[in-house]
Amino acid sequence: MTKHRAVCAHDCPDMCSLVVEVEAGQVLRIQGDPDEPYTAGFACAKVTRDVEVVHAPDRLRTPLRRTGPKGSGQFAPITWDAALDEITARWKSIIAADGAEAILGYAYSAHQGHMNRRLVSGLFHALGTSRLMAGTVCDTCCETAWDMTLGPVGGTDPESIVHSDLVIAWGCDLMAVNVHVWALLEKVRKTGVKLIVIDPRRSQTAARADWHLPIRIGTDAALACGIAHILLRDGKIDRAYVDAHTLGFDRWATEVLPDFPPARVARITGLAEADIERLAAMYGAAKTSLIRLGEGMTRLAKGGQALRAVATLPALTGAYGREGGGALLLAAASMDFQFQVLGKPSGPAAARMVNHLALGEALEEMRDPPIRALFIAANNPAVTNPDVARLRRALAREDLFTVVHDPFMTDTARFADIVLPATTYLETEDFYRSYGTYRMQYAEAAIPPQHQARSNFHLAQDLGRRMGLTDAVFSLQPKEIVPLLFKGATGMVGEVDPARVFEGPFKFKAPAAQEFRTPSGRLEIYSETLAKQGVPPMPVWQEDPVEAADAARWPLRLLTAPGYFQAHTAYAASPFLRKREGAPCAILHPDEAAKRGLADGQKVRLFNDLGEVGLVLKVSDEVQPGVCLVPGQRPDAEAVSGTVNMLCDMRRTDMGEGACYQSTFLDIAAWGEERAA
Repeated sequence: MTKHRAVCAHDCPDMCSLVVEVEAGQVLRIQGDPDEPYTAGFACAKVTRDVEVVHAPDRLRTPLRRTGPKGSGQFAPITWDAALDEITARWKSIIAADGAEAILGYAYSAHQGHMNRRLVSGLFHALGTSRLMAGTVCDTCCETAWDMTLGPVGGTDPESIVHSDLVIAWGCDLMAVNVHVWALLEKVRKTGVKLIVIDPRRSQTAARADWHLPIRIGTDAALACGIAHILLRDGKIDRAYVDAHTLGFDRWATEVLPDFPPARVARITGLAEADIERLAAMYGAAKTSLIRLGEGMTRLAKGGQALRAVATLPALTGAYGREGGGALLLAAASMDFQFQVLGKPSGPAAARMVNHLALGEALEEMRDPPIRALFIAANNPAVTNPDVARLRRALAREDLFTVVHDPFMTDTARFADIVLPATTYLETEDFYRSYGTYRMQYAEAAIPPQHQARSNFHLAQDLGRRMGLTDAVFSLQPKEIVPLLFKGATGMVGEVDPARVFEGPFKFKAPAAQEFRTPSGRLEIYSETLAKQGVPPMPVWQEDPVEAADAARWPLRLLTAPGYFQAHTAYAASPFLRKREGAPCAILHPDEAAKRGLADGQKVRLFNDLGEVGLVLKVSDEVQPGVCLVPGQRPDAEAVSGTVNMLCDMRRTDMGEGACYQSTFLDIAAWGEERAA
């Protein structure tokens, strides 16, 4: 038996360092690396079960060619050479007839190793195909809002939480998505530091907090403006910090904040006026308060304003200027790696863009040229995208040549013409840079590729060479590329010798005080960039008229959140985790269940104008009346019927053109019960 250091490549901010025990090419055990201080010897319950995923009996073993109708899952094995010959021949024919923009590469961040994550996109960038506006299903709204406020820069080092005197998890379920921050926080709380959770759901984090505020979905901006109103009213603004480091405070104080007195904020948020006053008093009294921001609050129509309002608060108390204080959304932007070496090795400066969330729309509506070929890697859009029914209809086009690269036969892969077996992260070597901490690491493969699987990286190289690309990245080994990621880097990355990467896990020294990289060099409460875009230039809560109209028609609002054991379909191959999570469910408050005569464990139908899905009902007061919570994203085969994103439309957020999953309204009835006319 041998031990190998690896890195968890799942889409998670922690980027755990792992120790993998291997014998005769089989993974026996996965555990957290005890010698890496942040991982501190433990990994989450999901990752420790990746043994089941790597050696799952339903792993794809060979390339496959479709033999039946699209979506039927009927395929026959073929060789890798036959698959690559067919792919490149079809691509070359399409490019000759309609140009490269008739092809779309669709890859994002399911694999957080940057060789495997980025070179697939680099392949299509170099070919000059249509380009994916990536991340709109996930984080473009929150990132854009953060950039408009603080600039493209990372937030507070999460490990500085040991210096915090108050912690607020705002829309962030630490126990589900940031377990090592939770571990640090538990130690800090023993010294008397309080944890406040602001979340529509009584999550596991909220249940263990010192105080949970069950805010109404979509009203975070109102609460943040209300806190600012009280801080201003009570003389709790750090004027020296505000004057030196912010832009537009006086305008915000006179033009916006007077509209958010506690009584009005209470009506908007559903919180008690006394609780709003208490929250503001606690925040105003703290010197090194830390807000851990979640992305979920931005996945709705006015999500950008919510993030901007909350991210402004640490400037008002001067917390951004003190170690352990401030806010953390992501850390990645402060680590100036030259990833364009992988993602943009060559190719035209501009090409047609396709919004990640709007794949179905693009496949059905784009012309001059239409999209005739689609390559999907490390994504399962037939489950994760909004308006899934439309997307599946588009994927069923017989004239659309689709290739899917995945370890498993996913709901998306069933629509492919060719399916290629992909490695998991334990079968690849890669360079990792965390997006939630200031850490990096290089990892060798713990085991060889299983069956005939190939990594994203090596597949992109194979296809690039066959398509005639001569950029160095299509022939270099991963270790040869690493120094190129540092070449020309500035800041904390520019200070590190690239050779250090191969010596083991590395922690960058993050600034003790928050940097701002906006056009003004300050935290921009007033954003001229947003003003020019026709977006309110100062953080504000405004009711969205479409949401208001939908709320008048439908009695329930959808809340989606990561499941604790099935956050998304990447974990679906583990029988243990599926059993721990239970059947795909909809969670409803007891009062709402009683109104409909529904019982816990009953099969129910969730429906709106877009369609219907079937789930199992869980009755719980962890959500408020008027809310329907659906945890995780699950494959069709596990549910009574369908997947929840069939109910979500393709509206865009106010910033970043992101998905509006939480702007979905619906109703619930017993499964099999006819819908009222």
